[in-house]
Amino acid sequence: MDVDVDALIAELHTHVNGEIRFDNGSRAQYSTDASNYRQVPIGVVIPKTEQDIIETIRLCRKYKAPVLSRGGGTSLAGQCCNVAVVMDLSKYYNQVLQVDKDKKRVRVQTGVVLDDMRKETRKHDLTFGPDPATHTHCTLGGMLGNNSCGIHSVMTQHYGYGARTSDNTESMTILTYDGIKMEVGPTSEEELEEIIQAGGRKGEIYEQLKDLRDRYADLIRERFPDIPRRVSGYSLDELLPEKGFNVARALIGTEGTCVTILEATLKLLPVPKHTTLLVLGYPDVFTAGGHAPVVMKHKPIALEGIDDELIGYMEKKHLHLRDLPLLPEGHGWLLVEFDGESKEASDDKAKAVMEELKKEDNPPNMQLFDDPEQEEMLWEIRESGLGATAFVPGMRNAWTGWEDSAVAPDKVGHYLKDLRSLFQQYDYHAALYGHFGQGCIHCRIDFDLLTEDGLEHYKHFTNDAADLVLRYGGSLSGEHGDGQSRADLLEKMYGKELVEAFREFKSIWDPEWKMNPGKVVEPYGQLVNLKLGSDYEPANPETYFQYIEDDGSFAHATLRCVGVGKCRRKEGGTMCPSYMVTHEEEHTTRGRARVLFEMLQGEEISDGWKSEHVKDALDLCLACKGCKGDCPVNVDMATYKAEFLAHYYQGKLRPRSAYAFGWIYWWSRLATLVPDVANFLTQTPVLRDIAKAVAGVAPERTIPKFAQQTFREWFRHNRQEQNDRSKPKVILWADTFNNFFLPETLVAGVEVLEAAGFQVVLPRKSLCCGRPLYDYGMLGTAQRLLKEILANLREEIQAGTPVVGLEPSCVAVFRDELVNLFPHDQDAKRLKQQTFTLAEFLEHKAPDFEVPRLKRKALLHGHCHHKAIMKIKDENELLKKMELDFEMLKSGCCGMAGSFGFEKGEKYDVSIKAGERVLLPAVREAAKDTLIIADGFSCREQIEQETDRKGMHTAQVLQMALKENNNGTSENFPEKKYVDQMKLEKTKEKTMQESLLLAFAGLAGIAAVALLLKKLLQR
Repeated sequence: MDVDVDALIAELHTHVNGEIRFDNGSRAQYSTDASNYRQVPIGVVIPKTEQDIIETIRLCRKYKAPVLSRGGGTSLAGQCCNVAVVMDLSKYYNQVLQVDKDKKRVRVQTGVVLDDMRKETRKHDLTFGPDPATHTHCTLGGMLGNNSCGIHSVMTQHYGYGARTSDNTESMTILTYDGIKMEVGPTSEEELEEIIQAGGRKGEIYEQLKDLRDRYADLIRERFPDIPRRVSGYSLDELLPEKGFNVARALIGTEGTCVTILEATLKLLPVPKHTTLLVLGYPDVFTAGGHAPVVMKHKPIALEGIDDELIGYMEKKHLHLRDLPLLPEGHGWLLVEFDGESKEASDDKAKAVMEELKKEDNPPNMQLFDDPEQEEMLWEIRESGLGATAFVPGMRNAWTGWEDSAVAPDKVGHYLKDLRSLFQQYDYHAALYGHFGQGCIHCRIDFDLLTEDGLEHYKHFTNDAADLVLRYGGSLSGEHGDGQSRADLLEKMYGKELVEAFREFKSIWDPEWKMNPGKVVEPYGQLVNLKLGSDYEPANPETYFQYIEDDGSFAHATLRCVGVGKCRRKEGGTMCPSYMVTHEEEHTTRGRARVLFEMLQGEEISDGWKSEHVKDALDLCLACKGCKGDCPVNVDMATYKAEFLAHYYQGKLRPRSAYAFGWIYWWSRLATLVPDVANFLTQTPVLRDIAKAVAGVAPERTIPKFAQQTFREWFRHNRQEQNDRSKPKVILWADTFNNFFLPETLVAGVEVLEAAGFQVVLPRKSLCCGRPLYDYGMLGTAQRLLKEILANLREEIQAGTPVVGLEPSCVAVFRDELVNLFPHDQDAKRLKQQTFTLAEFLEHKAPDFEVPRLKRKALLHGHCHHKAIMKIKDENELLKKMELDFEMLKSGCCGMAGSFGFEKGEKYDVSIKAGERVLLPAVREAAKDTLIIADGFSCREQIEQETDRKGMHTAQVLQMALKENNNGTSENFPEKKYVDQMKLEKTKEKTMQESLLLAFAGLAGIAAVALLLKKLLQR
């Protein structure tokens, strides 16, 4: 391409108010979508207004630069990456402009996320029928571009609409590459003639469209499959007279290759008042698919199918393990949802299906679900399909490429059987699932995309698969579109003449062929621009972590992200807190994974571990591990960040904050010798400001106080002599945070474990897991600390002595980082298995413990590492046994994230905004007698520093319950610290040390002030 990029950038900065990003790091983030393809864009523009979009396209035309409009970037066929100027409409251009309750219509800007739009429409008891699995983060522009459908699009048929987004769209405002803005929608023959007669560019376009329609009308009627999910190709059938010459619908599904969609007016449906989920279990998925038409007669609002392969993959990946037992017996399942004016009405619809199926010779196993929580769990199984089928342990990697074929619903069973046979013929493996009620089948297949033979094998398969689906009168794509992966096959489906019609249609709208070129028509080719390919040879550097789940390869780890974009959610789950605040692609797990991938390619990012682009992308990663728990393919950005920083800082100094916080274990050991002096320096006005400046702490933050007496000291005075061999032994991990700052937490842990019948012991030597070191890439030091732990605890580890940790981030080190650094060390593996949170230990290792009751209200906030690595199930169960009336906050990350929220500048700002999303407002609004439960030290710090409340550890809540059960009284102040009578008196030696140091500090302060006054007087 002959594009003067520098001149284009200069003019964009002059005429566009949005963000102009042509740097290599930004281009790397947009180099791919959720497909097998990779094309680094010319640059990225993030427009704020419609005028920004108009100006961007005007300038791109001036400099002959191709354009690609993009929303959530989750396309699976390659249509969302190109060597073009990418306009990301999702950050700013995302408003719901109008909801018309009476007409059941909504008008939106195309960057709006589906769920964000539905929040507004649901205020009027209305919703949008098409419902992709990516509904939390896909944009309406993307849905219009791909002609999306989704799980609940079956519901639209009850209102006389089709399943696709096009069937639920009334009109659109569009912009052509040559700058013509127009409203498009259904057009009567009279209106069509009026537009043509009016002339101008619009009249010219409509005249050409009419001519195209008239020449190809008979062939369109003959060759276009009449099935609910025909998405492949351009929708030229919408131009037919019987379809009302609907230009808007003809442009939907063109994947950005014809126009840019600015606004859309969409049809809405009533929100189902009550729903019931019926799950049917069959001997195999083929039988399940064959039964779909029978169930469809009862008008469900969703009818999905899954097979036992998918369930097996989830078991191997440890996904939804507590949800899977809900499925009735079988090897293939239908998930059927009904709605009703009342719960009884929706139940009656499900029961009617059950009664009909019972009369059959071999009825399925049936289970009706009325519990909303269980229903949500079952839908999670289905919606996790794409992620669950990627990177399954012990299996070859699976990819998109034939994940979206569609047939008539009454042919699903037979088609599934033939498709499975085709897999076997090619020695491919795949789970089968999808929208069986509308004949759309999803899968990921273990194609070999790395060798010439594998690529040829893949190409031959897709040709045979196309022949198969066309024999069934189906479509290559049922909702994901053609993009680049299926575009080569369109001639098989439509024939040469209609493919020529598609070319003409594009030329009418885009005569210069600059709108997302090389996709759908005149495609680059199925085997071109592959992210992998036979020439894929990334750098394979030596690493600290061993990445066993990725075959020991950091390169494979960076490839793990499949682009599904779940990290772009604005609420729900933990991943990704920085994106939830900034709404920046750079701050998604996906964006970070892509810059790391590009770093190893060495092209756009050529300076490897020393790359500033990569460092910038990782800088606002809170290392919360939310991605490891929430991401369907378990991308572990916290580990990748630690790895990168370890190499980035080799041979150079780290920031002051790295030494202040990363070395907190050693600073704390020094401080505990003279805690009054340490607190004097960090809490006294002027001195504390100096201390913050030296440590890189945000001025707004308060440095936590050191305890007068550490937990280990308290234990030595109060429990050291106890040695009851009749009781089973448990090691209580005296973590740095609680030991030096909040020893009362560990004291509570001792009391609870003793009440449960255990003898509590501590490691003989002061040890640290090194949790803060990972945030700064100090992995060499972290390794040494872990080796020291393994050496000092070897006897207890090999004896099987359990370890209970109260700080979730420290428990997570033993359950995650330890074995990633030392995967072949048997003691490391044992320690991983023997380390528990308090709730886990009580639930699984103390069956005789009578959990004390505490009838209080409580809010429970889970630490990110806890949720990602250990999960919160046991905490929930424990609190239920306590009879606490508690709410598990969907608060994501508290924002403090270890030391992240203490650091000044942008990190502090992100920290506060993350906390203000859910957690901090919920705490402020809670009644004063409501317990605030937060096991993480950093979580409790965020709560204490930003509200007038204090958080309690689960151990303290249990301690409170034990005391109240013993003495029958109830405290008025639930946040009172329930601490044993700790021996806080100081030794004479310690008192003398502190007195001398305080005197020295005072003299030093006086000297500093005197020196300052002297300099001022000299001036």
